[in-house]
Amino acid sequence: MRRVRNRGFTLIELMIVVAIIGILAAIAILNFIAFQLRSKTSEAKTNLAGIRTAEAGYFSEFGAYVAAATLPAGALIPQKRVWPAVAPGFAQIGWAPEGDVFFSYTIIAPTPAEWAASAVGNLDGDLNLSAFGYIHPVPGNPTTAGAVLNCNATGVYNPAAPLAFDLLNTVGPCESFSGQSWF
Repeated sequence: MRRVRNRGFTLIELMIVVAIIGILAAIAILNFIAFQLRSKTSEAKTNLAGIRTAEAGYFSEFGAYVAAATLPAGALIPQKRVWPAVAPGFAQIGWAPEGDVFFSYTIIAPTPAEWAASAVGNLDGDLNLSAFGYIHPVPGNPTTAGAVLNCNATGVYNPAAPLAFDLLNTVGPCESFSGQSWF
């Protein structure tokens, strides 16, 4: 007669499994949060590209670029904010975002031939802001349009030359940490 011994898991084995699951969950949660923040930054890049296209269309028809005050106005918060029904400047060039936004958008046009736009948001609720920009200078002349909110006067961040802020006519982060180092 054979004796069958019922055997379960020991407490140590169960604790090891729980620890492994906890470590995997912590890694998954951090990756999920980083993925969410990266997806929110795509709003700024997409909307700045839309503003660039609208400004180019307006310039080809009227021969000047249009400035627009920061919208939506108010404190930068990690939640979406409502885009106002009346948006002077933005409405003039025929641009409005699709729905509510995480970022505030600004357009400056110091001369009729140059302009710059920025998108600034507080995606994770801390004191570090994510800032993206687009700078369109007068061809062959140094720009004055680059002094947009939170952007460098010489251009947006150039990842190929980490200490350079020299990309013009390109939608990109205003600083090396905007939308990159936290996630």
